[in-house]
Amino acid sequence: MKKRIKIDHLSTLCVGLDIGSRNNYITAMDFDSNRLINMKPVPNAVSGVEQMESMILAVLEANSQFKYLLIAMESTSFYGVHVANYLSTSDRLKPYAVKVFCLNPKEVANYKKSFTGLGKNDGLDSFIVADYVRVGRIAIDPWRGAQYLALQRLTRQRRHVTEAITREKNYVLNNIFLKFSELALLGGEDSPLSSKFSATAEAILTEFKTTEDIANTPIEELVEFVTKASHGRFNDPDQVAELLQKAARNSYRLDKALYEPITTSIACSFNCIHAFEREKKSLDKAIEETVKGLNPTEYQILRSIPGIGPVYAAGILAEMGSVKCFPSNDALAKYSGIVWRDNQSGEFDADDTPMMKAGNRYLRYYLIQAADSVATYCPEYTAFYEKKYAEVKNHPHKRALALTARKLIRLIFGLLDKNQLYSAAKG
Repeated sequence: MKKRIKIDHLSTLCVGLDIGSRNNYITAMDFDSNRLINMKPVPNAVSGVEQMESMILAVLEANSQFKYLLIAMESTSFYGVHVANYLSTSDRLKPYAVKVFCLNPKEVANYKKSFTGLGKNDGLDSFIVADYVRVGRIAIDPWRGAQYLALQRLTRQRRHVTEAITREKNYVLNNIFLKFSELALLGGEDSPLSSKFSATAEAILTEFKTTEDIANTPIEELVEFVTKASHGRFNDPDQVAELLQKAARNSYRLDKALYEPITTSIACSFNCIHAFEREKKSLDKAIEETVKGLNPTEYQILRSIPGIGPVYAAGILAEMGSVKCFPSNDALAKYSGIVWRDNQSGEFDADDTPMMKAGNRYLRYYLIQAADSVATYCPEYTAFYEKKYAEVKNHPHKRALALTARKLIRLIFGLLDKNQLYSAAKG
């Protein structure tokens, strides 16, 4: 059960903000629903938030009964970040124990349905949010400021860079097939190279203009080329060279006009991949430094779980914040969107029960990816995944992985709540 924020109703000014990309609206009311600021528009800029601060302060000073200040807004991507940071750290509002809350838009939308005959007006949501605060429906912790935002920016950027690397690798495979079809298609023991993105593969694809050049190069020269490109990492460079020549002879031939453009395109893709990988390393270092200065204890607890490395631990912590923001593991699951709607009637119980996915999609991503990894390293989670996989015919992997993630949430919440490292007995 959710724990509501306690409000000294008669002594609290309730403020609701409607955040937009250009303009924000503000409504302030007392416990008797008197609107002391009524849907006033201000620009979403420094001047606008300063206006809001002054308007709020004027109401507080003109009404001596107010001792506390609660401000709430819907969580609208990044448009409200500066507003929340400014108001939550305002020295002018600090005497009134100001608290700022970023609300789930879905909860506000559901609350709005309880009103009838409101019509459609600019800034109406600021009134809805202010009334939501007034009736004491807030059940989350206040805005945490820039503390977790810094880590969140880094982990989201890392995911963006990782996705860019994946996209570029998928894209360059098309050009690799056009230039060297057998190298693109062969796998396992038949493939001369274990990776199409290794230093050796890059050298072969960018320094030889055609597959005929590879096939016609004396074997001794090709062995020397492979040894140099791989920095001597191959146990049997002679075999690698032979397989390369065999693959080159069996590959499609291109028109001479195509080799140079395709080689240039492949080289460009490899350069992009290298640049992104360098940036990813820089981000990893920045994430490590940031997370150590943020909450090293919770980070180490997450790292103690088999299969959760620095990337997943930092990502989960960045999106979740402190576990103390959540009253239960159910609240954490709901925040991440790993909850399901019932789909049953009488004795019928459907295999398909869609995940709601109304929560933080980044946190959901990290939890599900972490669950996949934990199921590889932790026997208990391996058995749980396999059991859930065998239960249904429709989407067995996705279902089993999501349910494993839900089980992992219980573990994560329990360990963080009790400030304990993982042990197999607690898993």
